Amino acid sequence: MSLAWRSGDRVAGVDEAGRGPLAGPVVAAAVILPPTRVIRGLADSKQLDAASRESLARRIRERAVAYGLGWASACEIDALDILQATHLAMRRALLALPVAPRHVCVDGNRAPSVEGLGFDCTVATIVGGDGCDAAIAAASILAKTWRDRWMEAADARHPHYGFAVHKGYGTAQHLDALDRLGPCAIHRRSFGPVRVRSPGPAAPRPGASPRGIPVP
Repeated sequence: MSLAWRSGDRVAGVDEAGRGPLAGPVVAAAVILPPTRVIRGLADSKQLDAASRESLARRIRERAVAYGLGWASACEIDALDILQATHLAMRRALLALPVAPRHVCVDGNRAPSVEGLGFDCTVATIVGGDGCDAAIAAASILAKTWRDRWMEAADARHPHYGFAVHKGYGTAQHLDALDRLGPCAIHRRSFGPVRVRSPGPAAPRPGASPRGIPVP
């Protein structure tokens, strides 16, 4: 796949992973790539196998001018809704960049507000950007690999749900575990398949730190 490489200075691509799962955070990444140093093999993370994603993620971290990661927890998703929580994660990813971008390209047709981030930049949305823009594709890979590792770690703390396998998505295995066990602390109680399997209102849960993605 031939992706567009931006020739401008400090252009950040932004994408997310984990909007659809029933459990775990939504994770966003922001990546500024060098305009003349091509990373071969970049593509939409959904089109790559796990080994390819991990290999590319290492190369992106090594070669990027800058990258940042941000997230919103299941608690924040329930409080805000998934769109607003995704935009919160994207803002946190932009704040985590050690270099302020001058322009931001966001995958999709809606972008988070950049007001109050402490730097001035322009913003554009690109539908299908993870398949046509190199920086967005790189962001999709970092977000996906980081979230996958988070869910694999969550599997050790919340066994029997199969998080290491399905990463929180609503597979038959996951729904069967919810039927047997009910939701755990990282489930999104506002999502229908979790809500109908909850015995009552969810207890308040602490908010997430915006500074990183700790092991659960």
